[in-house]
Amino acid sequence: MAGIVVNGEQRPLEGVPLHTNALDFLRACGLTGAKEGCAEGECGACSVLVARPAADGTDATEWTAINSCLVPAASLDGQEVVTAEGLGSPDDLHPVQHEMAVRGGSQCGYCTPGFVCSMAAEFYRAGRSATNGSGPAPHDAYHGENGFDLHALSGNLCRCTGYRPIMDAAYALGFPSADDRLASRRTATPPAAVPTRLHDAEAQFIRPTDLQQALRILAAEPEATVVAGSTDWGVDVNLKGARAGLVVAVDRLDELRGWSVVDAEIRIGAALTLSEVERRLDGRLPLLAALFPQFASRLIRNGATLGGNLGTGSPIGDAPPVLLALEASVVLASTDGTRTVPLSEYFTGYRESVRAPGELITEVVVPLPAATTTAFHKIAKRPFDDISSVAVAFALDIAGGTVASARIGLGGVAATPIRAIATEQALEGRPWDDETVEAAAQVLAGEGTPISDQRASAAFRQAMLGNALRKLGAEVPA
Repeated sequence: MAGIVVNGEQRPLEGVPLHTNALDFLRACGLTGAKEGCAEGECGACSVLVARPAADGTDATEWTAINSCLVPAASLDGQEVVTAEGLGSPDDLHPVQHEMAVRGGSQCGYCTPGFVCSMAAEFYRAGRSATNGSGPAPHDAYHGENGFDLHALSGNLCRCTGYRPIMDAAYALGFPSADDRLASRRTATPPAAVPTRLHDAEAQFIRPTDLQQALRILAAEPEATVVAGSTDWGVDVNLKGARAGLVVAVDRLDELRGWSVVDAEIRIGAALTLSEVERRLDGRLPLLAALFPQFASRLIRNGATLGGNLGTGSPIGDAPPVLLALEASVVLASTDGTRTVPLSEYFTGYRESVRAPGELITEVVVPLPAATTTAFHKIAKRPFDDISSVAVAFALDIAGGTVASARIGLGGVAATPIRAIATEQALEGRPWDDETVEAAAQVLAGEGTPISDQRASAAFRQAMLGNALRKLGAEVPA
């Protein structure tokens, strides 16, 4: 019988409409701590914990916070979920709940259960350790002496308490006790992905057993909606009333969760979440390391995938400019076989690509060695958890004071993510000095076809392009 283990109790999925998200499913079960604030993954009021494979690729379990408002309940078939109610009770508070209470981290309480779940995920994160009273490193304002990473709360918003008491609660946390049941759960293997086939009067939801079955389904039903973290599709379901006759979940397909690092390349499974990619890279690609904290929030990165970010074809996605600068390729699979396409040739128009009906992105391939001078500049109205007005990714090799090679990816200035080819040519073979930077910055300001919309004017976007290179010039002296 299809169902979800919620706070240790089996909850059946039979009879639940297929487009019901996990949040509505939980609230219908009487677990009303998690709430809908924005319905698009920006406020965190709906945060819950899910038992997932450890992000570092080991066989352990990791309690991962996700936006339950975005994830179809059907995608959690066979999985384990813990809500704020399952963490503790008024008579037996969880350490996170206790610190939030005694430090005044809640007023109206609407957002508090979501904060508690996101904070609990960081409380249980493997590898979190104290700094023995030395405090966070001077260059890092986002870690407490207890090793707590404030980025864990970047997707949670509070409109009345203010963030200082919430931060105080996070930085006051100790570590799980020896008899903590959720901490003990981490040493066991995570729930396996359950092959799922559910249907109601209007739709079907299928979780294939392997890649070949998924490809056969997509060959027969090329209009099917493919979901992984559902961080994009879930918004359309909630805010636009989008519905699909067939939803195919690929987030737990082993063939899409591969990971390989060799001398010549890094191969990243298209269904690995951004948090998993970040943990496994561990700074190996500085350009991607610069992207991750600026890509939405930890809650979103716990579900979002590179395959999904490329599959939507959005011109304002943050990952494509970085991957373009890294000269990445995508591997496309169908029942006819696989092919590898340079990302510079992948996008063909607004939300369009060379990916044919029935094809699935299986891997992203990044060649090595990576450029030695890199930077990611995201221009948005907020430093974190916001949509780009302009995104610029730089990957330069500067040898002996001369630009040996330049690759620049741009987002938000054309119908697709693009390479700044003219600017690359204006840099290559020239000395890395103020004169070259200024001349190339003027070229960069003319790249793309920026438009004016609610996020920025065309003139602003052009100015930000040029200024991005000037900023890099100031940060990387000759």
